[in-house]
Amino acid sequence: MDFYCAAERLIVELDGEIHNNPQAMDYDEKRTAYFNKMGYKVIRFENKMVFDHLESVLSEIKDNFKA
Repeated sequence: MDFYCAAERLIVELDGEIHNNPQAMDYDEKRTAYFNKMGYKVIRFENKMVFDHLESVLSEIKDNFKA
């Protein structure tokens, strides 16, 4: 878990290259399912997306905040 906002029950995950292998993908999928089951919203971004398109990433995070 890279960032967590308790008030929003929002988890932000940043995925580097290691997350592209089958074992990591399976682990991430199970972990996300667990957090969702516990009532958390999980959004994921590749590291490259954060570096290359920060404004878009921030906008998507903001869009996931409850009104």
